[in-house]
Amino acid sequence: MITMNMPNRLTISRMVMVPFFVAFMLTGHNVIAGFIFIIASLTDTLDGYLARKNNQITVFGKFMDPLADKLLVCSALICLTVRANNPVPAWIVIIIIAREFIISGFRLIAAQKGVVIAANFWGKAKTVSQMAMVILKIFDFGGFPGLLGEILMWTALVLTVISLVTYMKDNISVLYDVD
Repeated sequence: MITMNMPNRLTISRMVMVPFFVAFMLTGHNVIAGFIFIIASLTDTLDGYLARKNNQITVFGKFMDPLADKLLVCSALICLTVRANNPVPAWIVIIIIAREFIISGFRLIAAQKGVVIAANFWGKAKTVSQMAMVILKIFDFGGFPGLLGEILMWTALVLTVISLVTYMKDNISVLYDVD
């Protein structure tokens, strides 16, 4: 049975916000989409904090929290390839999404073996940099904030690759068939 504590509710709420974010983003209502994205991003910080503070870490949360993050960020990145004044290049989005599929595959294999692969420092840093970059790209302030958005885009790409390599190195054993 799923424990519906506050952190898990926040994770689910983040997933529910995604279609609204996408609808506003794709219809050119970037400011509304941006605020939805910010609120959804804040739920990520809050659910993790509450889960640790109140000792409410659950298997559901360990699996669904990263999935909710992937859904939110990947949806935003896809929207930003077509609906931004300063779009994110598609090849960067492909690398980021490919990383998410690879890590999700690792997590599925690990889960079949009774192992939970939790987020590590690099994965969290990647998520934060991606979320910050998405916010700056959505609002497209130009000038210094626009430059910061570009810097964060490249930072997010580098952290995406580092986190991929780190997760693979640290968890390669889940790929081995042990009878």
